[in-house]
Amino acid sequence: MKKLTKLLAATALTAAIASPAAAEVWDMPMAYSASNFHSATGAEFAQCVTTGTGGEIEINTHPSGSLFKGADIKRAIQTGQAPIGERLLSGHQNENALFGFDSIPFLATSFDDSDKLWKAAKPAIEKLLSEQNLTLLYAVPWPPQGLYFKDEVTSVAEMKGIKFRSYNNATSRLAELTGMLPVTIEAAEISQAFATGVAESMVSSGSTGYDRKVWESLGFFYEVDAWLPRNYVMVNSEKWAATADGHKNVIKGCAELAEYAGNWRAKEYTGFTLQGLRDGGMSVGPASDQMTGELKEIGVTMTNEWLEAAGDEGKAIVDAFNAMQ
Repeated sequence: MKKLTKLLAATALTAAIASPAAAEVWDMPMAYSASNFHSATGAEFAQCVTTGTGGEIEINTHPSGSLFKGADIKRAIQTGQAPIGERLLSGHQNENALFGFDSIPFLATSFDDSDKLWKAAKPAIEKLLSEQNLTLLYAVPWPPQGLYFKDEVTSVAEMKGIKFRSYNNATSRLAELTGMLPVTIEAAEISQAFATGVAESMVSSGSTGYDRKVWESLGFFYEVDAWLPRNYVMVNSEKWAATADGHKNVIKGCAELAEYAGNWRAKEYTGFTLQGLRDGGMSVGPASDQMTGELKEIGVTMTNEWLEAAGDEGKAIVDAFNAMQ
């Protein structure tokens, strides 16, 4: 027993000597609820880094916009208020049209096409982020975006006047072209917005609706597969430059694992969450032929508008994507 006690004491002493006196803590703001698959993937990434660096870098995630609201996360990382964080870059299309490449309606409507579009856009996005003091670590797609409504809708004409939750330029423009009234609402505020009537509709994935239990306020989800936007995990470039090479390698490895796991989860979560909406009492299914046709016409308009705003770089992305088809 005494030998065992001495052995345990020696082991504890060795661990104490090997461990750093104090970990470098990286707070990681995230916009979505802790139960969302993006947040779960981020938490596992954080644990991977903490474990892989022997606790020398400890990443703490802060979901549900609890540290910074979704719209403020990118700026917080750029300015060093947060060393790392996750953000939906299409929410910053007003800064540069390229950020909206993954929200072009009906361009990439499947996971395979989303991967191709990301491959085409990644070099330009990484370059743009680097110019803003940001280094990309990994990106994970959302499931296909569908339309949520309180009441049944079978045509664009029936959407007129409905209060529509928007979260980026594409969703605001979609509202305008369908006659709906755009209302900017962060992900963390969705449930309250629908419960109080501030919003009556949105375009989002089954995942968001499931996480926020929107069946308590809404009745219909139409699988229009409008686009598959991505969430991006980024680190402040100055912080990244000051990070030891060994730790960088650990973080890169954890990022690759997170991207793989996140992509797998996005695909698996699609069917699960749509069934969850049904179980909650919502009607889930494809839109009417009339509404589908009208939405695709709107998609052509929005694609042309994006191409005009994004210029040659945007055209190069779409051309590269089309060449992969």
